[in-house]
Amino acid sequence: MTSLLPGPLVDDTWLAARLDDPRVVVLDATALLPSPRHDGDYRCASGRAAWAERHLPGSRHADLTGDFSDHDAPYHFAVPSPEALAAALARLGVGEGDAVVAYDNGGGIWAARLWWMLRAISVPAAVLDGGLAAWEAAGRPLASGAEPAPVPAVTPVTPVPRPGLWTDVDEVAAVSRGERPGVLVCALPTGGFDGTAPTRYTRRGHIPASRSLPGRELLDAAGRLLPAPELTARLGAVLTTTDSPVVLYCGGGISAAGAALALTLLGRRDVSLYDGSLEEWSKDPARPMDR
Repeated sequence: MTSLLPGPLVDDTWLAARLDDPRVVVLDATALLPSPRHDGDYRCASGRAAWAERHLPGSRHADLTGDFSDHDAPYHFAVPSPEALAAALARLGVGEGDAVVAYDNGGGIWAARLWWMLRAISVPAAVLDGGLAAWEAAGRPLASGAEPAPVPAVTPVTPVPRPGLWTDVDEVAAVSRGERPGVLVCALPTGGFDGTAPTRYTRRGHIPASRSLPGRELLDAAGRLLPAPELTARLGAVLTTTDSPVVLYCGGGISAAGAALALTLLGRRDVSLYDGSLEEWSKDPARPMDR
């Protein structure tokens, strides 16, 4: 990892001291995904308007519903190709030699999603712990306005895909059936995992043989990741399992990215994300689900 970043997580003090460093590009990854009111109630929207209203000075909005997703995929928020991702970054002024600090105003999962996508193509990136709320709580300045600072011309990054960071639907099915090594971990809230809460997807429940690890339970009341000892306890058997890889999923690969960040911070290096998650899985009636 580049020496610009101390690790995959930075705090507001670290970032405030480097806000004027042109090699550190701050990206707001906020998107909107309201809780479903009934089964099949899928609504999502860009977070750009919220960014325009209040954002970190000098930051730009990385639209996870726009340039930062593959619109040809059969599910929302699909990871773009490495080349498309590099091009989207260049349009926001991220080029070779730069490091990205991602943040959001939605509990960190959107920032973690962007961090994971960049990690997967070897772009140095970190998440701002606590996001916009932590920045504001520390009394640090905010900016507003729909027009970002001028984007400098950059040499686009050369994406170097890292193997094993994404797992596809057939690989997940093989893990679920015990035909392939690994452990499946669902980062949805308990009600999403056990099917007692409405789902925005086609069917309720979880992929058979999955463990439950609600991503939101890895954060404190202020939206920061729990301290390492508490995080270790909360991750429990998922952190210490000898099964490998640890394949995380949720509804759309967003909350799962937050869990991936926590596991990475605590030293697991065999973490993978199922990008299609339950949106893809539940659409196929031939694929079993447990409740």
